[in-house]
Amino acid sequence: MLFFKSRLISALIVFALIPATAAAGELYTDFPQQIRVGEKYVFYSHGFIVEGTNPRPVNQRWGTYEFPAVKRALADPGYNLIAYHRPAKTDPVLFAEKMAGDIRTLLSQGVNAEDIYLVGFSRGGAISILTSNVLKQEKVNLVILAGCSKYMKKNPQYRIYGKVYSIYETSDGVGSCQFVIDRSPGAQAFEEIAISTGKEHGAFYRPIPQWLVPVKKWLNGVG
Repeated sequence: MLFFKSRLISALIVFALIPATAAAGELYTDFPQQIRVGEKYVFYSHGFIVEGTNPRPVNQRWGTYEFPAVKRALADPGYNLIAYHRPAKTDPVLFAEKMAGDIRTLLSQGVNAEDIYLVGFSRGGAISILTSNVLKQEKVNLVILAGCSKYMKKNPQYRIYGKVYSIYETSDGVGSCQFVIDRSPGAQAFEEIAISTGKEHGAFYRPIPQWLVPVKKWLNGVG
């Protein structure tokens, strides 16, 4: 009995000497007040339909955008997730400036640029590209989900920087991001996959495994 008590006391002493740092895996709806250096930060930007006050708006063709469920599914122990709910009539250019300011704050606090990720769907994907264009930071990473739309084709001045992962749905009218990459010399790497669910743009309205699994693997540096 004395032996086991001694072992237990030793274990408690070792545990007490471990620095009490919080682990990654937090989900924020506002910019975090406390920045934890050495951890990853992922920004998720939702689609246009969610702008406003309803987190679960309904599109007649594609159904309900499950923003709360997407946030919960994207959250992961490997990184902190920041997911803003943008107000109605958000100006994408101005919001990209705000996002760029948030990232500059992370960088100024000591977070590594390669530990920062922008993930955006549709209008959120365009905002992520606009943010990258403002930052011109070649170590910040992007995940674009059906975000290279006509808006990007009509505005060739916008460039992508850093490592880029793109997913689009083959039944959707919004396709490959290759044309944006072609005009973006600051893009350090580009990987793209297509999924075929038949759900058109609505494929990204819910956290289905076809896009969620590869995104989380890429965010965690797996695969």
